[in-house]
Amino acid sequence: MGTLLAGRAFEFLLSGLHRGLLLPDGNAFIYAIPFPMGAMLMKLIFDFRITLIFSFVISLLVGIWFDDPLYFIYVFIGSLIAAFSVIRCRKRSDIIKGGIYVSAVNIVTAGAILLIGGIFIAPATPFVFLYAALSGVIVAAMVSILLPFIEYTFGITTDVSFVELLDLDQPLMRNLMIVAPGTYHHSVIVGSLAETAAEAVGVNSLLAKVAAYYHDIGKIKMPKYFIENQMHSISKHKSLTPHMSSMVLISHVKEGVEPARQHKLPGLVIDIMQQHHGTGLITYFYQSAVELATDGMPLEEDYRYQGPKPQTRASAIVMMADALEAASRTLIGNPTPARISSLVEK
Repeated sequence: MGTLLAGRAFEFLLSGLHRGLLLPDGNAFIYAIPFPMGAMLMKLIFDFRITLIFSFVISLLVGIWFDDPLYFIYVFIGSLIAAFSVIRCRKRSDIIKGGIYVSAVNIVTAGAILLIGGIFIAPATPFVFLYAALSGVIVAAMVSILLPFIEYTFGITTDVSFVELLDLDQPLMRNLMIVAPGTYHHSVIVGSLAETAAEAVGVNSLLAKVAAYYHDIGKIKMPKYFIENQMHSISKHKSLTPHMSSMVLISHVKEGVEPARQHKLPGLVIDIMQQHHGTGLITYFYQSAVELATDGMPLEEDYRYQGPKPQTRASAIVMMADALEAASRTLIGNPTPARISSLVEK
């Protein structure tokens, strides 16, 4: 509906421009109406299959609207190119490239339509090509303007925003790198593992990678209590009871969620941060508590993460990648392929 309303608005503006410039009579201006922007936005927000259906339906409605089957083809091809051009969109400049592709293909399609209609040699022909080229420029401009507005208004996070979160100049990432370098290195490795696994099973790999990068930012508050930041020093946990140690470890999840919300990280990323340990038991400190217990068994609940368990495949992948990277440190002495493979299977 939004695409059709925008099309109607641009039809009014472009027809007025066409008449105001005293250009040759006709409807050449319709080739500049940026219908493909709907397909480009759909692809950036949803997946290609939904975009394909959307493109066909919009093109069909537009063909009926203008009572021109050839214009249906023009809009459909332009929409497909718009969608394909951002299928691997990783930065906002890719939207501009997509607009250039739309312009180029629209010029070719418009030329073919003129040839089929037997009106290739006509006074309005140059303006048809001009409007076809202009359409891609308008598409890129409108998508660049509307995308941030849609993301903010509806709380949608696109791949473009995920890529921006991987920038090491992001305040949270920079702080993690300085205060807890061991955790930062761990997070980068987990991100690489999660990204590869997500690609293998058809999950959004950028979401998995970004969530892995930020999943342990709660360790910034007490970095020395986590083994990857201890750098050959005596463990801080030596002076704590098992219960207190478990509370420190459990708290890093909550301590990470608060700054993540303050810095307006996407809800999907925050959900994975909360779920990356599930309701797992901190076995080492629980067993230590059992061995030290003198008046009854300690409660397992005091040594479990608060969860919830992973609710999505991306969350489960980050959990497994996190556990695997941590466990792999036990292989430092002899990390052979066979041992690594055995660890992964276990």
